[in-house]
Amino acid sequence: MNIWQFQNKLTQRLLWWGAGSMVVGLFLLRGNAFWKAVGWQFVGWGFVDALIALFGRASMNQRLEALENPGLPEVHARESENLRRLLWLNAFLDILYVMGGKAWADRDRGDGRRAATGLGIALQGLFLLIFDVFHAMECPDETAR
Repeated sequence: MNIWQFQNKLTQRLLWWGAGSMVVGLFLLRGNAFWKAVGWQFVGWGFVDALIALFGRASMNQRLEALENPGLPEVHARESENLRRLLWLNAFLDILYVMGGKAWADRDRGDGRRAATGLGIALQGLFLLIFDVFHAMECPDETAR
């Protein structure tokens, strides 16, 4: 699989995650106050993830169109390295999301809303951490070509 196919697959997976998060979030909104707060996090993060996926795919398509020869090994190598760096940077940020979600939950005032919001943030951050690390490790090594 080349880098362009990999990026296409990655953005498709993120788009599906975003859509799934929004659906689950909308379902959770039907629950009590705790689950509503978790649900709003799923809806919000899912929407942002879907936008990131769509933007990523559009950006990839623009690069493909702008390049004279997107199939050149050096182009593949540069795209692979850039994507890998971005995924590792995102993984670092995901750790901060998980920690921030936990910190928010720990500041709950007893009504459960902050705990639920923090849980929603931490769960979304944990998924994104796994997603980004997995894809960073699976990113094609185009330098071997």
